[in-house]
Amino acid sequence: MKTYIESSLGQSSLPGRPSGHEATVLVIDDDPSMHDILAVLGNQHGFGIQFAEDGTDGLRLAEQNDVDLIVLDLNLPGVTGFDVCRRIRALGIEIPIVMVSASSDPVDVVVGLEIGADDYVVKPFEIRELAARINAKLRRQRSSQSQVRPGRLKFPGLIVDVGRHEVLRDGLAVTLTPTEFDLLALLSASPGRVISRTEMIQKVWGQGADLDLRSVDAHVYRLRRKIEPEGPRPTYIHAVPGIGYRFERRGLTDRLSRVQDDSELSMDQAVAQ
Repeated sequence: MKTYIESSLGQSSLPGRPSGHEATVLVIDDDPSMHDILAVLGNQHGFGIQFAEDGTDGLRLAEQNDVDLIVLDLNLPGVTGFDVCRRIRALGIEIPIVMVSASSDPVDVVVGLEIGADDYVVKPFEIRELAARINAKLRRQRSSQSQVRPGRLKFPGLIVDVGRHEVLRDGLAVTLTPTEFDLLALLSASPGRVISRTEMIQKVWGQGADLDLRSVDAHVYRLRRKIEPEGPRPTYIHAVPGIGYRFERRGLTDRLSRVQDDSELSMDQAVAQ
């Protein structure tokens, strides 16, 4: 049985509440009480709500409709929430996904974040907490869509185009979730500087975000898998034990130099023969 902790929410309890239905949230959950909760939140905070009671219907709505955020339950009939999340990302849908689940198992949390979720909320939860997380992501989504953010960061083998919200690795587009892109933009904007996990949470998820530090590691792990040319061997994003991460251009430059030196040496040897 699913349980939620009730709490009162004023019409303007959170800053930045959009007027009218400037945003649409898709709720994929078969629990009627969750529908009631999100309907109230949508009315109070000015976002429209669409509901799907199973994963198949949720996938259809996510693909066919213009939605700004998805609230996804893990315990769905038929297709699981994990599979729904994987398929949404496989379709190239990059909008934020907030997973909700009664499981607080760290493995489930990490798996959810690794496969593409932007946040993970454990039931039972305070309604105010869920509202704050939804509103924070909707504000960030609207900001990224409306603001012209100049800047094209170029590194050997990697381009981070902040203005166009685009990442190219070896000339090919890389599909990132909004959270992954914001993490990469934050790290790559200050190459060589160590950025703590706490700072990453504050600047990517927002001030006051209640996020476990291990969740940051899960997001970075998934980001690495998408942009690192050598898989588990970090070229761009390097861990600094006990602190956070550093975006380092030098590692790739040195490696490219070694490859070039080896190539020139092989050519010289071939000529000598």
